Amino acid sequence: MSPELYPWHQAQWQQLANYIELRRIPQALLLLGGSGDGADRLADCYARAILCRSPRSNHLACGTCDSCKLADAQTHPDYLAIEPDEPGKAIGIDKIRQLIVKLALTPQFEQYRVVLIKPADLLNNASANAFLKCLEEPNERTCLILLTDKPSQLPATIRSRCQTLNCAVPDQRQSESWLEQQGVKDDMRILLRMAQDKPVLAKQFAESNALAVRRQYFQAWSQLADGKQNPLVLAEQWQKLDTAELETLLQWMAGWLSDVVKCAHQLDSEALLNPDLKNPLHALAQRIELNRLFAHYDDLLTMRSQLYTQLNKQMLMEQLLIAWCQLFSR
Repeated sequence: MSPELYPWHQAQWQQLANYIELRRIPQALLLLGGSGDGADRLADCYARAILCRSPRSNHLACGTCDSCKLADAQTHPDYLAIEPDEPGKAIGIDKIRQLIVKLALTPQFEQYRVVLIKPADLLNNASANAFLKCLEEPNERTCLILLTDKPSQLPATIRSRCQTLNCAVPDQRQSESWLEQQGVKDDMRILLRMAQDKPVLAKQFAESNALAVRRQYFQAWSQLADGKQNPLVLAEQWQKLDTAELETLLQWMAGWLSDVVKCAHQLDSEALLNPDLKNPLHALAQRIELNRLFAHYDDLLTMRSQLYTQLNKQMLMEQLLIAWCQLFSR
């Protein structure tokens, strides 16, 4: 069956449906969002609707025609998905070269051909430059959909050639209502804050017991400040995480640092990203010099931006954790 839209994407769908109804489908569409806010489902719904032979009145795919059944089986010859071989890995130039060869052929069905690239920010320099050929020399009846929640990591030459649609996250009330419908009730607000208000990611966190995992990481991180953990040993353990998991950990660490600053300014629990950790965060805030903490926060953000490069992740993590320990040295 064709996937249904998330309730918070109705406005975005109306714009996409207008493209289909007016037969003014953009040759290249840049969707700003990710799996955590459900933008990947919106992209899939749009692709299937373009390919569907008998769409519904709201222009969503019917789910029953030959084209929809092929899409369900992931065997539709005119629905091409370009993504990394492994989560967090770059999309290499070979995949784009293969795409260019396929695009030189006429679509097999009478509808459009759709190419979905996700996440588009994982195109490396070589593959991004090669992909420009697809944008500069568009093929007949071809729609390119680029999905990313990090548009700044895409070259300006690619962004400027795409129609852009922002898939904003829903408000808290809508997120909580949807999560309740999905059976997520315990620690809902904490999960949403951990997920940066992205309800789909919050649901994934609930299903994977991420709250307990985050507390384990926080305990080890805070023990570094007390000299009860070795930063080199911890860095060796954490660098074994896959890139996506390591990015989540760094996101959590950034949230802890942000909350330490808030605790230092005596803000209440409602202002914290991690209200369940208020007491240990407040204790850390009493022991740290904020100017040095701000510099450390900048270093953490730099490391996050380097995660998808060829730099040595263990060395980067060692430097980060050693610097964190040094904030508490006298």
